This record gives sequence, structure tokens and C-alpha cells, in this order.
Amino acid sequence: MPKAVFYFDFASPNAYLSHRVIPQIEARTGVKFDYVPVLLGGLFKLTGNQAPMIAFGGIRNKLAYEARETERFVARHKLTAYRMNPHFPVNTLRLMRGAVAAQQLGVFDAYVETGFKAMWEDGQKMDDPAVMAEVLAKAGLDAEALTAKAETPEVKQGLLNNTEAACEAGAFGIPTFAIDGEIWFGKDRLREVEEAIVGG
Repeated sequence: MPKAVFYFDFASPNAYLSHRVIPQIEARTGVKFDYVPVLLGGLFKLTGNQAPMIAFGGIRNKLAYEARETERFVARHKLTAYRMNPHFPVNTLRLMRGAVAAQQLGVFDAYVETGFKAMWEDGQKMDDPAVMAEVLAKAGLDAEALTAKAETPEVKQGLLNNTEAACEAGAFGIPTFAIDGEIWFGKDRLREVEEAIVGG
């Protein structure tokens, strides 16, 4: 079986959209994606990249086209729960450290689902510690334990290591996918990602 990796940050709406489509690819191919939490801002710094609203803000029609592409993707995959977060951009440093902590505490899958849903369906301001704690608790997660674990040097270094490793693997933005080390960037490459899995 090919090794499939999904580098993600909750800050990215395209990561959320990918997260909603990945289970369909897993069901069709039998390959399970390894979710790797990285810090998008850190990845930007390592690669010299910028957020699209900054990089393309001065280009006529570019951002409008990107918005239309998102609408098409949402319609194609029937992702009717998707909502642009009214607090965007959201600083996800604490949330991403929490993802690494969740891996270590054995609640990663539930944490990932909770984080994406809160950000891109429920419009929560997840860089507010009180809001984050409430969201986690309502999802049945131990917010206190996750928050405490997320502040440990081990977890902070783990997120940094993930981000640096993603850069070394060729990533420059989120979402990035890797199939046996070959990378694809962006939700619109998921069809090619699936073809690579099947072909591999």
C-alpha cells in the first residue's frame, strides 16, 4: 500500500475541505491518510510564502476566481455545512499545538474533527482560549489536559519538527499531500492524489 500523508493546519479552509473529501478517497482505495499537524505561518516563514490574500491581493480577478473555485468544489462534493469563518484569519498556534498534544493523549481523530468543525462549520473564534476550551469540552474532550499538554516543551518542539519536516518534504503551503514522498499542493489536486494511490 502507498504511504499517504496529509499536512494540515486548521487555519486553512482548503484543509477543511480536503478533510471532508479524504474519507471518500480512503473508502475507494483502502489507503489511510496519515494526518500531520503543521503550523502554516511557520511554513510560510520557512519558504518565503505568503497567504493568498496578501500574495494575490493586488492581482485583478485572482481572488474572485479562487472564491469561485471554492464554490465549485463545495458544490461538487456536496459540502453544505461549510461556512467561511467570520473571524478569519484565526491564529491557530494554540490549536495546532493541541493537535500534537491530542496525538500523545490518544484522542487525535476526535480532536481533528472537532477543530475543523469548529473553524469551518460553526464559525468559532478558536484563537480565544475560553472559546477553544468550551468547544473541546462540548465535544467530550478533556480541554484542561489538552491545554496543559500543549504548553509542554515536547509538544511545542513536536509541532516545530513537523513543520520543518513538511518543508523539507517540499511543502510550501496547506493543504499538501504526499504519496510515497511525491507531493501535491491544494484541494484541487485530490483527484491526482487518488490516481497516484491507485497507480502506486
